[in-house]
Amino acid sequence: MSIWEALAVFAAGIGAGTINTIVGSGTLFTFPVLLAVGLPPVTANVSNTIGLVTGNISGTLGYRRELRGQRARAVRLGLTALVGGLAGAVLLLALPSKAFDAIVPALIGIALVLVVLQPRLAKALARRRERNGTEGEHTDGGPALLAGLLLASAYGGYFGAAQGVLYLSLMGLLLRDDLQRINALKNLLAVIVNGVAALFFVCVAHVDWTAALLVAAGSTLGGQIGAKVGRRLSPTALRGVIVAVGVVAIVQMVLR
Repeated sequence: MSIWEALAVFAAGIGAGTINTIVGSGTLFTFPVLLAVGLPPVTANVSNTIGLVTGNISGTLGYRRELRGQRARAVRLGLTALVGGLAGAVLLLALPSKAFDAIVPALIGIALVLVVLQPRLAKALARRRERNGTEGEHTDGGPALLAGLLLASAYGGYFGAAQGVLYLSLMGLLLRDDLQRINALKNLLAVIVNGVAALFFVCVAHVDWTAALLVAAGSTLGGQIGAKVGRRLSPTALRGVIVAVGVVAIVQMVLR
């Protein structure tokens, strides 16, 4: 890896750490860059997952104030995320590499649709709560939330792009709580899923440690940036960048 390629991976890590803390989808920054510097798709995904763990931790620490009072909820949902994340990581290595090559463009496409539709979904949920007079109420989400998080976490362990968007959509729908508190919980769940997947990959998969460490350094810095200034950034601009990078990733994967 040349110095310029290393700088590109580091910069992508900063962007991923920032966006993951704010909304999710940071993999859409790092994954195409890792492909561009020559990593095979599965190795790129494995190295990226390991590298993003420190960024997830950094962002969670930045949102620790919003996590207060959510211990019981975090334990229940965290255990579900742990099981799902491990299942997704096993699935990644169990399926043939060609299957991953074929699935990834579709996963990125679905992730981009979720990113684009997120504002409308959030507004629809807000209107629904206002009509029902349930704003401010707290619920545990019930079996529907656990089932949804299990599937979303399996997806996160397998690939992870827009994993945060999936979490926000599910918890925004089924937990009647402040969005910032839900976002803080989303960051914690991402730590659990990426952490268990990373531990599994370290034990059984090929890791490009140069790439993983560059992403880790960048995402750690990005996590702090996202926690401090994320609320001031334009969500529309962020979604536009994510979509642009994701389209490049799809084109690159299709033409490989």
